[in-house]
Amino acid sequence: MLVAERYEKIVGLVNQRGSIRVSELSDIFQVTEETIRRDLDRLEQAGRLRRSHGGAVSVKDGQQPEIPFFEREITYAEEKKRIAQAAIKRIDPNDRILLDASSTAWYMASEVPDVPLTVLTNSIKVATELSGKEKIEVISTGGILAQRSLSFVGPLAERSLDGYYVDKLFLSCKGVHLERGISESNELQARMKERMIGMASEVILLVDSSKFGQQSFTHVSDLSEIDVIITDRRIAPETLEQLQDRGITVITV
Repeated sequence: MLVAERYEKIVGLVNQRGSIRVSELSDIFQVTEETIRRDLDRLEQAGRLRRSHGGAVSVKDGQQPEIPFFEREITYAEEKKRIAQAAIKRIDPNDRILLDASSTAWYMASEVPDVPLTVLTNSIKVATELSGKEKIEVISTGGILAQRSLSFVGPLAERSLDGYYVDKLFLSCKGVHLERGISESNELQARMKERMIGMASEVILLVDSSKFGQQSFTHVSDLSEIDVIITDRRIAPETLEQLQDRGITVITV
């Protein structure tokens, strides 16, 4: 197979699936993983796909686009504010916490008191909100700027998390499914949140009730990885019962 032909087939597979791993492409084309990495680098330079940790993601519309931050900020705003206030109550002075780039995490940042804390985040909005609080040390990841969510993603952002360990992670997601776990709109966001979950002692999921029963594009983690869920009172009773049966603490506000 000619190199140009392999390029076209790689792009076709990425666009068809939304994302694909280097190891899969290596098996499909019977070439080394190093060859595939070089192929992906060249295709990214040509703007035909985007490299991700361990593979590539489509730049087409195969993945669900992220909702712009200003839209998420006003969607279920009252519920998110109540959830954020309940989440703040779980923070103790001198905690090391991690806030994702969700609008609920931004509401937390805007209302958290100025007490000694270390806050790690990949959110520009969160970091900016905390910048005026003198007792809070803010650590921001680098990485690729996702303009819709105003967050840092990609391999550099993922690697920047490797040197840290936190007491508590506060994150949100696009979908919560009782059998399929939590999910995100695209692979870059999902991989960041998957990495975040792996470095936290306690994982606290902040979701309004509309997220339950939803499955978005990319799997983040199983529900077994979640310790606490904070949601609003409109959660279905049967969903609440099933979550509690799994040993998850559910707080409704």
